[in-house]
Order: sequence, then C-alpha cells, then structure tokens
Amino acid sequence: MKTSTLIIGGGLTGLALAHRLQLAGQDFLLVEARDRFGGRIASLHLDGAGFDLGPSWVWPGQARIAALCNLLGLPLFAQHAQGAQLYEQPDGRVIRDQGFMSMAGSLRITGGTGALVAALVARLDPARLITGAAVQRVSDSGATLQDGRSITADRVVIAIPPRLAAGLAFTPPCPWMRSRHWRRFRSGWGRMPNASRFTTAPFWRSDALSGDAASRRGPLAEIHDASPAQGPLGALFGFVGVPADQRAQLDLRAPVIAQLVNLFGPQAASPRRLQIMDWSRETFTATPADATPPAGHPAYLLPAALRQVADDRIIFACAELTTDNGGLIEGALAAAERAARIILPG
Repeated sequence: MKTSTLIIGGGLTGLALAHRLQLAGQDFLLVEARDRFGGRIASLHLDGAGFDLGPSWVWPGQARIAALCNLLGLPLFAQHAQGAQLYEQPDGRVIRDQGFMSMAGSLRITGGTGALVAALVARLDPARLITGAAVQRVSDSGATLQDGRSITADRVVIAIPPRLAAGLAFTPPCPWMRSRHWRRFRSGWGRMPNASRFTTAPFWRSDALSGDAASRRGPLAEIHDASPAQGPLGALFGFVGVPADQRAQLDLRAPVIAQLVNLFGPQAASPRRLQIMDWSRETFTATPADATPPAGHPAYLLPAALRQVADDRIIFACAELTTDNGGLIEGALAAAERAARIILPG
C-alpha cells in the first residue's frame, strides 16, 4: 500500500485531520488498531440515545469544536446543573450545597460525543480507512503493521497517546521517546474509570437536585447528570476514585449502587443499566503506567525535540501534545489543525 499521508490512530485528532485532508483533495490512509473509530471517545446507545463513556464536555469559547459540530449538524446543549449539589462525607453523611466545582456552564453534544465520531467517519472515503490494524514499526517513509503489511508514505502522522507511541519501534531510533521526560505524558482518560447509571427518568431533578455530587467515601469521587437533551431517559455519570490495583480485585457494581442510593435516595437502587468503563484496561488507550494517578496536573506541550522530526515526515499530533486546550476535545482538534498546517500547501 502507498499513500501521501499515513495517519496512525483513528481517534478525534486522526479523524479530524483526515477530514481536513479529504476536503483539500489530499491523499491519505488512516489506520486504527481497534475495530472501531473514536479512541477515547465512545458512546453507549440505549433507546436511540447516545451516552458518553469517555470525554463528554465542551466549553463556550472553544471555537473548533463548535464549528465542527455546526458543520456536521450536531447541536450543542447546556449541561444540566440546576438544583442542589451533594457532598458525601467519609462517614456517609450527605450534605446539600456543600459547594464544589460542578460542570455548570459546560456544553454537551446532542447524541453524545460518539455522534461526532460517527458523523466524521460517515464523511470520509471508506477506502482510505483501515481498522483492526495495529502498527508495529514506523519510519519516515511509512510503517509496518503487526500483521506484516507495509504502507509506504511521504509522511507519517502519529495521532495516538504519547506512551502508546513510545511503544512503537522507530527506524531510525528516537532516543528522546525512551527518556524519562516522555514518560511524563499520561494517556488522558487512561488513569480513571467511570460509571454510568441509566434510569427511566432523571428522578433526582424532582428532588431539586442537579445530579452533581462529590464524595470522600466513594467509590465514585465525582458525579454529574448525563441525561440527554431530550427524551425520557435519565443518566448519572461518575468518576471512580478507587486505585487501579484495588479495582482489579473488586466488583464495583454493588458499591456504586449503594453509594448512589445514599446520595440520591431509594430510586437509585434499581438502575435500568449500569455501565463501568475502565479505560486503564484498554490496550489501545493506556499503558500499565497510566494506572497510577499523576502527582499533579499534567503538562500539555509538544517537546522541542519532536516539533520537527525527519523534516516533518514524522508528525506527532494528539491532545496531550498541545498547549492549546491540552487534554480536551478542543485540544484534539488543535493538534489536527497543527498537523494540517504542516501538510497542506500554502
């Protein structure tokens, strides 16, 4: 196989870059190790509604995602945050309106972020998309897949999380990626699982609750309303605060439901569905090192040593490697925008 631009990784950055190249009439191939596109963006569908299992929120002023959603016909709607917030103390006592950072003021995508991925994929030439194709070796003239296939390319865009990129074999070797500095770049959602609880209605709203809750007891450390913009279904989305070494030995379902009952009342006892997504166990999302929470807020930047590799025949592009909304959906689009500026003439 031969192409002008080989994009490794079918997450949002890779898809957005492919979309830009296609609009410009440029040749490309996009290869994705999974059998689906989206990377850390995934949605579960229930009764026709999409519920996010990964990144969910966008913010006013994030112009790239707003413009892309408008282009794709995906309306944004305000995150529900009206009502009291809850705080669960270590002894189990629940306090209303304790005060903590909620997602008030944020926006969500109608149909979930999975709808964004689906809309992008639908616009791309399927002949240029390859799934179930993990890359093993990369050079400035292409890549070799784990199944032995080779792809020759004028340039290669590496649009996967940094630690996963460090696991690729580079020819010639890229010493900086083996350094301790590179290991600082964590794979976004890899460090923390989440749990989504689906109900027949957002019952907490009738009790003047926003759905926002924080806990020092757990297993959910932070909870938000994840209900669709319209329709009867309700959902709560929570970040699990249990360390990775303990999660492997626990069935979190019963503790999660017990916690939700303690916070929101007996109506939380019988969810229509409870979905726990542990991104740290996803081979093509995280490495074992990502299971350890960072000591502080991660630094998002593209190291100087990787800003121009092999005369821009190897380009690094992902949300962790941009100072512009790093780690966020908007940051993934910023990374695609930078790569497109390098590739496209003029």
